[in-house]
Amino acid sequence: MDVIAPEGSTVTQTPDTGFSGSGGASSAVWPDASELVYDDGVKARVDHLYTRVKDVVTPMEWPQFAPVIDAILRLKEERGATILAHNYMTPEIFNCVGDITGDSLKLAQVAAEAEEDVIVQAGVHFMAETAKILSPEKTVLIPDMEAGCSLASSITGADVQRIKAAYPDYPIVTYVNTSAEVKAYSDICCTSSNAVQVVEAVAQQWDTDTVIMIPDEYLAKNVAAQTGIKILTWKGSCEVHEQFTPEDIDDLRAAHPDAVILTHPECPPDVMARADFAGSTGAMAAYVKDKAPSKAILITECSMSDNVSVENPDTVFVKPCNLCPHMKRITLTGIYEALRDMKHEVEVDPVIAQKARASLQAMLDLPKPDAPPHFDTGRDIINVPYVSV
Repeated sequence: MDVIAPEGSTVTQTPDTGFSGSGGASSAVWPDASELVYDDGVKARVDHLYTRVKDVVTPMEWPQFAPVIDAILRLKEERGATILAHNYMTPEIFNCVGDITGDSLKLAQVAAEAEEDVIVQAGVHFMAETAKILSPEKTVLIPDMEAGCSLASSITGADVQRIKAAYPDYPIVTYVNTSAEVKAYSDICCTSSNAVQVVEAVAQQWDTDTVIMIPDEYLAKNVAAQTGIKILTWKGSCEVHEQFTPEDIDDLRAAHPDAVILTHPECPPDVMARADFAGSTGAMAAYVKDKAPSKAILITECSMSDNVSVENPDTVFVKPCNLCPHMKRITLTGIYEALRDMKHEVEVDPVIAQKARASLQAMLDLPKPDAPPHFDTGRDIINVPYVSV
């Protein structure tokens, strides 16, 4: 194996690997992350991974990342674990320790099919809950229990019950960016990738022209522009995507007229309308891979550009940077400690889990498209009223 050492890095000369991991579930064999060292053993095992992230991780950072990456990879094997890494993870997590990477739809599908006994969710809490709901017999860990979501916290199960009581004739489509309890009181889930498909399918099943879509008002408005189904929504939003403005897009267009601008459908409709392409993070990544633009601007969470750039080195990425503070709570050290101590296990009340599983399964049972769907950014913006409860 060719070992690519980051230029300018230093190696601490210690015996090859101080920690075999032979102590089973005991954390005594594995030290604190601060005690892991960048020695010759670590270099031999993981420095080849640096070639993947060399354009987004500096040579000065790698000696701090590499020992923790090495420990995670060995602990992962020892524990019989798989790591699900969302597209918003930092590049050293996404590219160096993630086993399955992608958007929330892909991670939900994989969680339902995972063979490993332990799942580590490198993402936010609702994603870990989804993994547990779909794989109740497995141990699901999250590196930080405080990794929440502004959108998920905007609505409760009690809110959904009130909506259902006020609008009994309309199905409730719930975005996966919600708690297990919210999913449990809903009829079907959706992701940003399949939202239009879900809305149209459930409207047909219920023989109705109106669907309630919660809790993201901007996703609901953007979906409404793509379909003839009438939509009611809830006043919730993603704190990352709601920050982008039409003026931001105009300024980026003026500064980079040769760039393709891609937006996420959690952005306000007047932002999406100014873009060249709109879709889920998976659809964005697929577009860049298939179209190979010379320059691209991804209007979404900051780490997405770094992760897409790894697979597309010939595309220059302009990075308008809005960070998700919740996603950024997930770190290499947190993943290491979760695996070392088997801690931060996510549990879901069995009754809630059973109901939530039905709404998730209703989504997963829909036909899978051949390619990630995208939104037509040329559609007129549709007025979408809020539910009255």
